[in-house]
Amino acid sequence: MDFYGLRKFCLVSGQFLLMNNLSEFIKSQAQNLGFDLVGIAPAQPLEEESFRLREWINRGYHAAMKWMENRMEEREDIRNYFPEAKSVITLAMNYFHGIANGDLKVSNYAWGDDYHDVVKRKLRKLLTNIQKVKPEVKGIACVDTSPVFEKAWAQRAGLGWQGKHTNLITRDYGSWLFLGELILDIELDYDLSFDEDLCGTCTACIDACPTSALSDYVLDARRCISYHTIEHRGGLTDEFKDQLNGWIFGCDICQEVCPWNIKFAQLSQESDFIPRTEITEKSKREWHKMTIDEYRRIFRKSTIKRVKFEELMRNINANL
Repeated sequence: MDFYGLRKFCLVSGQFLLMNNLSEFIKSQAQNLGFDLVGIAPAQPLEEESFRLREWINRGYHAAMKWMENRMEEREDIRNYFPEAKSVITLAMNYFHGIANGDLKVSNYAWGDDYHDVVKRKLRKLLTNIQKVKPEVKGIACVDTSPVFEKAWAQRAGLGWQGKHTNLITRDYGSWLFLGELILDIELDYDLSFDEDLCGTCTACIDACPTSALSDYVLDARRCISYHTIEHRGGLTDEFKDQLNGWIFGCDICQEVCPWNIKFAQLSQESDFIPRTEITEKSKREWHKMTIDEYRRIFRKSTIKRVKFEELMRNINANL
């Protein structure tokens, strides 16, 4: 066999190898794209998780987030969202860059570029790479605006467990993770579900929450600082306008005190999540004097634009 014949044989054999080890190929490609964790689960109904969500909503714990009541059939069975679904690939990216300091604080996840754009861009690239070796594959890339139980799928894919603060916790990075999903119409090699609960008797997150928003594995959004500084529209209620504890966008208290985060947190290697100093180093006076033009410039491509200028100033003034 001459050189060109050998090269052709290697290429064809390589493609055959990839197509017969597609799950490993996907995981390798995900790592190359900057994802820190990846797991794969079969696309099956999430009956138990859906029951708990309905119960949570019935108690009114979702506050004014009425969108959480919608599309329950799709959340319960992902095949109602993507009928051809056979596999759900869950991917995670570490975003941790330290503990928020200062008189006025922004949640860690909002220090860099908007994770919706960053994660979805990488998910779409991963789908493209899969289709290069298996062109007939169809799939959908999802970040948290889709009707998908992200934490439930992450647990089924073996990434970690849902802690008492209701965030997904992993042995590798704690809970400082963004999640995304790639739903495919093909069967793959599946990972074992993570069925352990490693919170044990620890109640650090529950004890530290200043507004008593947490009980075991349940968050009451009506009492949550993150809810009031991000999702709540209009003026703050008298009960909570003096209880923001310095937070003007989100809140990290329950994650900051988690022993798994204290021990295993790692600084993110993703350049898009590098903190913007105009967010992390702004003084109380600078926040208070911020204009709408500064708001538009500083928070361009930022998750913080989830709240309007008037709502952000509402949070700032409440803390002052």
